[in-house]
Amino acid sequence: MKKEISSHQSLHGLKPNCLSFAEVLAQSFAVIAPTTIPASNIGLIVALAGNGTWLSCLIGLIGLLFVSININQFASRSASPGSLYTYITKGLGPTAGVVCGWSLVLAYLFTGMSVLCGFANFSGILIGHLGIHPSSITLLAVGAGISWYAAYKDIQLSAVAMLWIEGVTISLITILCIIIWAHQGFALDMSQLTLANTNPGNIATGLVLVMFAFSGFESATSLGDEAKKPLKTIPRAVIGSVVLAGVFYVGTTYIEVLGFQGTGVSITNTEQPLSLLSQRLGLGWLGELVAFGTLFSFFSCVLGSINPAARIFFLMARHGLFHSKLGAAHSANKTPHVAVTLCSIIAFLVPTVMCLFNIKLFESMGYLGAIASYGFLIVYVLISVAAPVYLYKIKQLRSPDILFSVLGVGFMVMPILGSVGIPGSILFPIPEAPYNSFPYLFLLYLAATCGWFIIKKSRSPHLVVGMHQAIEEIHAKFSDNRKVP
Repeated sequence: MKKEISSHQSLHGLKPNCLSFAEVLAQSFAVIAPTTIPASNIGLIVALAGNGTWLSCLIGLIGLLFVSININQFASRSASPGSLYTYITKGLGPTAGVVCGWSLVLAYLFTGMSVLCGFANFSGILIGHLGIHPSSITLLAVGAGISWYAAYKDIQLSAVAMLWIEGVTISLITILCIIIWAHQGFALDMSQLTLANTNPGNIATGLVLVMFAFSGFESATSLGDEAKKPLKTIPRAVIGSVVLAGVFYVGTTYIEVLGFQGTGVSITNTEQPLSLLSQRLGLGWLGELVAFGTLFSFFSCVLGSINPAARIFFLMARHGLFHSKLGAAHSANKTPHVAVTLCSIIAFLVPTVMCLFNIKLFESMGYLGAIASYGFLIVYVLISVAAPVYLYKIKQLRSPDILFSVLGVGFMVMPILGSVGIPGSILFPIPEAPYNSFPYLFLLYLAATCGWFIIKKSRSPHLVVGMHQAIEEIHAKFSDNRKVP
């Protein structure tokens, strides 16, 4: 039996064979940023899903497990910085791959923008307790600047920092939630369990932001050049991040919604729900620790979003889709430094413009997160379709693979339907403004980027051939060394 080589050379000038499984898992967890949901963003989801918030999280967990199985059909066979862009190109061809690449770029960048707003909002509140009130734009610049430097300097430094930040904060939130539930006598909340005043449309609409809460679980696939034993560590990180985040979300959302009952305060309008609940229990110090950890978690997510977005830009540029300078790797740091810089600038500029138009940071988080969700949803549908097609091409398709594909697509249709709505439907009403316009803005974005690709392809007939050759080179590198019977 052939064995996967433990060390591998990067085809793209990045730092090879440097990230352990824990560090690869940290990349996915950093983009998911699970601590930010119970500590800050849960109110946005409850406003849409109500007592069905926990069920939206559970459905998201189950659906993304099927998507992760489809992703791992590729991740267990090849790896590269291009993430799902290379996988979908391999399965469905260059046009679908470009749709995926542009969707992922938007998804990761808007995720970074959303959590950058969260970082600025959260840090502004914490610093405000000291009587210091910096402008929102200053805080946005600080978050974006530090994230740029870490992503520019060293991927391993980034991964280690993200691992510790998320691990400590998740532990603190888990302890606090157990205390909150114990204070409630470990009660069963029948209004949540029976989905009181909740309809399928609420749950489906809530799924849009739940998808954003999970989004980025696949970002470990962008570390194909840098991970140790990538064909093993990356698939484990993809599955592991979904399961860990999903269990965490279901438990914490249930407990927090229960904890707010009888407080006279609406969780949908609370920007620091755990801090409020901890103060009511006389544990304000624990709430402050959670808030401090969450602040760093927001930063970690900004960094975690810039890393994969830059690597997709980087590989697409090397395939001739962007300016060649975006495909340059730093000679000393072994990072895609030009792409990192571009992504950091974009992630800073958009929230800054929103601030100049007097849109509150908390509102910007919801808007940008919803738009990011559409990018991820399209990619998750495409990868679920691409997996059986790819397996059929290599003559390894089995009946369960088709089932996983159908289930992956089916679960992703629910949040898509919830985000668009059905005119006149009570179960799936059209979302309120401005959320009702976001799907169409995303479609315009896809139409513009696909049109650009078609024009570029017509002007450069060898573009598609070059993409195929580059991706085949990546795949061949692992095909000969992968562990096979």
